[in-house]
Amino acid sequence: MNHKRLEEIFACLMIVLGALMASFSVICILIPNDAIDYGTAGIAIIINKLTGFNLSLCVGLVFLPFLIAGTAMLGKRFGFKALLGTSVYTVGLAFFEKVPFELNTEHFLAVVFGGAILGAGLALILKNGGCIDGSEIFANILVKKASEKLGKNFSMTYILIGFNACVYMAVFVLINRNAALMSLLVYVVATSIINHFTDHFEAIKQVTIITKDPDELVKAIKEELNKTCTIMNSYGAIAGENKTLICYVNYFEMQKMKEIISQNKGSFSTVSTIEEILR
Repeated sequence: MNHKRLEEIFACLMIVLGALMASFSVICILIPNDAIDYGTAGIAIIINKLTGFNLSLCVGLVFLPFLIAGTAMLGKRFGFKALLGTSVYTVGLAFFEKVPFELNTEHFLAVVFGGAILGAGLALILKNGGCIDGSEIFANILVKKASEKLGKNFSMTYILIGFNACVYMAVFVLINRNAALMSLLVYVVATSIINHFTDHFEAIKQVTIITKDPDELVKAIKEELNKTCTIMNSYGAIAGENKTLICYVNYFEMQKMKEIISQNKGSFSTVSTIEEILR
């Protein structure tokens, strides 16, 4: 079994672990303490609370259209990992609903602890190329469409904030204000954990590639990501004359970028987080 296959198996195992952590947090800690998850999972929990429909089924149905759109835009590899994470997450919700465990402590402490577990689980999923929340796919689609039309790179931050603000407003109006405030605390704690481990996944990523043969890389980046590159002459102390490519992508496009780079041997690349691009 080659090294790449082992890496893929490990990534899938981490997605499974992250999805189980997230489902445990939601069922055993957050919901019993008057809080909910955010994003499309939050929408599914609101539907469950208002209608009494099965929670796992609600989560799966709400996420399904985003999964289909994400697979179409980001490829089958992303779709497989997103499907894996979502399947384990929904099965985990159903399983932990039957487990007689609740964290019976002060609501604030329970929500902080649950938010931390949720954030750690989601960070594991995101770092390994998966996704169990449709809001991230929705934000990626909007950013991609805006970039194609306007020729500019945008961060997903404000879209995600706006999406989740709508979720919490719905919680405030349809459920109660305590649930809305507790859920907002979950969002703050969970996203803080996620950002720590993924280096602000919602931000723009700058990929710098040093190579002697840039033509195939530039062609693949254009064809598979619909992105362009800035190309500069560079010189290595040992390798001699090189070309340096700079390209801007979002977090979900990074997996495809890694595939492209791995197929072009002899290149050296780095990734950094960009807060803002001025034009």
